[in-house]
This record gives sequence, structure tokens and C-alpha cells, in this order.
Amino acid sequence: MPEDPSNNPPLPRLQIDGVSKHFGPTVALDGVSLEVDAGEVHALIGENGAGKSTLMKVLSGAHRPDAGKLTLDGQPFEPSDPLHARNCGVAMIYQELNLAPDLSVEENILLGREPATLGWISRGERRRLAKRALEEIGQAQMPLDAPIRSLTIAQQQLVEIARALVGEPRVLIMDEPTSSLTQVDTENLFGVIERMSQRGVSVIYISHFLEECQRVASRYTVLRDGQSVGTGAMAEASLEQIIQLMVGREIDEIYPRTSRSAGEPVLELSGVAGLAKPSCVNLTLRAGEIVGVFGLVGAGRTETLRAVFGLDRLAKGSVTVFSREETHSTPAKRLANGVGLLSENRKEEGLLLNRSVADNLTLTRLGPVSRLGLVSGSAQAAASGKWLAKLDVKSSGAAQPVGELSGGNQQKIALGRLLHHDARILLLDEPTRGIDVGSKAQIYRLMNELAGQGKAVFFVSSYLPELLGVCDRIGVMCRGELSGVRPVADWSEQEIIRTAVGQAESTEVAA
Repeated sequence: MPEDPSNNPPLPRLQIDGVSKHFGPTVALDGVSLEVDAGEVHALIGENGAGKSTLMKVLSGAHRPDAGKLTLDGQPFEPSDPLHARNCGVAMIYQELNLAPDLSVEENILLGREPATLGWISRGERRRLAKRALEEIGQAQMPLDAPIRSLTIAQQQLVEIARALVGEPRVLIMDEPTSSLTQVDTENLFGVIERMSQRGVSVIYISHFLEECQRVASRYTVLRDGQSVGTGAMAEASLEQIIQLMVGREIDEIYPRTSRSAGEPVLELSGVAGLAKPSCVNLTLRAGEIVGVFGLVGAGRTETLRAVFGLDRLAKGSVTVFSREETHSTPAKRLANGVGLLSENRKEEGLLLNRSVADNLTLTRLGPVSRLGLVSGSAQAAASGKWLAKLDVKSSGAAQPVGELSGGNQQKIALGRLLHHDARILLLDEPTRGIDVGSKAQIYRLMNELAGQGKAVFFVSSYLPELLGVCDRIGVMCRGELSGVRPVADWSEQEIIRTAVGQAESTEVAA
């Protein structure tokens, strides 16, 4: 840590003093201040729209502040763009991936930092640096030559992290770095953070998983409505206190669960296998229940949902929907039959980012908002307004482009489309990814409400507390196979992890 010449205490690595940022009439940041010491892991916490991402974009050079000042190791820090910030030692890992899909893993990791001599790229040195970065995050087995578009979202997230480490940053900003990672990969990341902290690297850690913040951070700052409303030592704060700072009120119950009983089978999978994954899935999903699925990256969870929805071809097995054999189907037919899919990749698959909120909410079911075959703008706005209010979406209205919303609010829009479609079977792939704790509680209440109405929820998640908190039954995928779908009371976090890594004893699959 740099020493002050006057023998005062060491200066902070990063100091943010009264930073404000406006976008037209919208106040995104209103006099935010915080300090981060060298080697400190500092958690930045807040609901969607609180100003976290805007503040990080100011630090990374993507935005310039309207007021306030930044100081890095005691010197004025005024990044003109992200490359300038990186050259100064401030690296950013965004929640929304920023990778070149047609380039390889190796090329993406060193993109913009290619080792070169007299203008010629040293491919050997590039490969060595890329391999070292992957090894540092526990991903030495990742193929360097694979194109990014061939990787899962979780694997792409790991490439983003590896790319940030190449520049040996002084300050590393992580915006929801585990949102697409399984618990095993998350543990590997925590090890990376600890090693970086020991080397004196400062980490600003943004996450809606408050347990993670408690685990990795020594101090925290809470933002609400663009202002810093609380800061302190993490060890001295309870989750309840942090949540109250975030939302300005107490949240009575995170995981609501009302009494309900499962009805008739609505979705039956028998020996389902894809061209690559899954390899074998047997499952009976009943009306009025929530069935959760956990698994490591590459286990086949997402591939199972895609195959069921008709996005990917099946190699064998059968799919029965509402007692009718519907193995080889299309997404259009699935939608017509009342099956809805929430993709984990909202940016590329879940939303039309350049279209309005109203279009995204209603596009799979235009009948209720149409007149004589033409979409009625007023009817569409009215229908959208209902879901915006129910899901508490922070937006300027139904006409706002979805791409302008925060990641968490985009996720709510993707879920809202399934509600507008009135899907009776909901295939949810990481539905709370990028959602703050208040909104998560809202989504959990909604899932509980849907199950209470007799709808069936197939719920894929990498976050064990929510699976154990909201599901009626849980199954675990390992190497493409779904095993042991059992009542939630029969599972513990430890047993789920053991099953996911293939160390649990064989269990009989329950219907």
C-alpha cells in the first residue's frame, strides 16, 4: 500500500468521493463515496437499479462522472475509456458477457493484450499466458482452441474472469461473477480471489448472493437509489441488517411455501437423450409442484430443458405432455400446448433487446392484444402494465427498449412473458440469475403462487439455498444423467454436491 510522505496512515488503493451521474432526467448516482484498501475485498451491495453497475462503469472508464473525483493509490484517476482504465490497473468483469463469439478461448483471453514483437503476435507466448490464466481459476482443462460460441454460458463466464487476470490488475471489479457458475466453480473462484487479495490486489465484489459477500468480503457498502446508505465491517453486520439497508424495509420471508399437493402428471420424460447431452433423463413432473435440478457445469441441465422445449433434437427417449406423446416437437408447438421456457441466456436467446418492453412481454401471445389481426398499442400497453406492476419492474414504461433495462429487470421481463402466455408448464433455467434479494423473494413467491394454481415448474438452479427453499422435489444431474429425484426433505447441501460430483451411492429414481 502506498505510504503518505507525511507519515500518515497508508492511503486507500481506491477512493471514490461524491461521484454523481445523470442520464437525462434520471439520477443514476447521487454523491456516492467509498474507499477500498490494497488487498481488500469490498462487497458492493444493492437492488437492481440501485446504481452499482453505473458506478462500476465509471470506475472502468465506460462512463465519465458528472461530479465527484476518483483517486487511485493517491493519484487522480480519470479514465477516458475502458482500455485506459485497464492500463492504469483497473479491470472489470461485467455481468453481461463481452466476448467475441467467433474467436477462440485463447484469442478472447488475450484480446487487446496480445504479446507482440515488431507488430507480429507471438502465438506461443499468447498460448502460455492464456493457459496460465485458466490454470489460475482452476480451468486448465478448458480447450484453448474452442470457439467461444461453442461454450456454455458458465464456461464463457470463466473465460471473462481469466481475461481480467491477464493484465495483473491493481483493482479488479467483479459484477455478479458467479451468476452462471456452479458451486464447485464458485469455490474455485473464491480461491482465486483469496490469492489475489494476498498479493495486494483490491477486489470490488458485486453480488446478489449475500452469503457469498459474507464469505469473501471484509467490508461492504450498500447502495440504494443511487446513494451510499451504509458501509462497515462485514463481520459486524447481519444479513437482515444488510437486506434492510438494501430495500429500505424488512423482508418477512425469503422462501415462502404454502401447503399444496401434486396433481396429475403433466410432463413425463423417459430415457431422454440428446445428440450430446443429456444421456439419460427419467422424470415425472406433476401439476402443482416445483421440481428442482442441480448439476455442475456441463452436466446437461440446460440441454435437458432445450430438448424438452424442442430447441434441440432428441437422439432417443420419449416426451409426454399432458398425457399425449409429443417426443419430436417444435418450440411453436410447445408454446401452443402451454409449455414455456425461460432461457439462462437472456441476452441472446431470451429477449429482443432492441424491441420494447411491451413487445417482449406479449410476442408469444398476441391474441389478447390484437384487433382484427392488428396489434393494438393501447391493449398491448395495458397488458404490459399489469406485468410491470406485478413484477415490480423498474422502467420508464412499456415503450422503453428492453436493452436499456438493468440485467435483473430484463430477467423479470423474460419471466413476465411466460406469465402473459399463461404457460401451464414452466421450464425455468436459472430464473433468479442477476436478481437482487428483494426481487428473488418476489420470484419465489410467484413460483409458489403458480404451483398453488396447479401449474408445474421445472426449476434449474446452481444456487442450493433456493432449491432447498422453494422446491418440492430435487434431482441432481451428473455426466448427463438425472439421478435420485427425491423430496426436498431427503436432501442436504452436502448430499447434493456429492451426487453432483458422482460420489454419492446409487439411489433409485423416484417418479
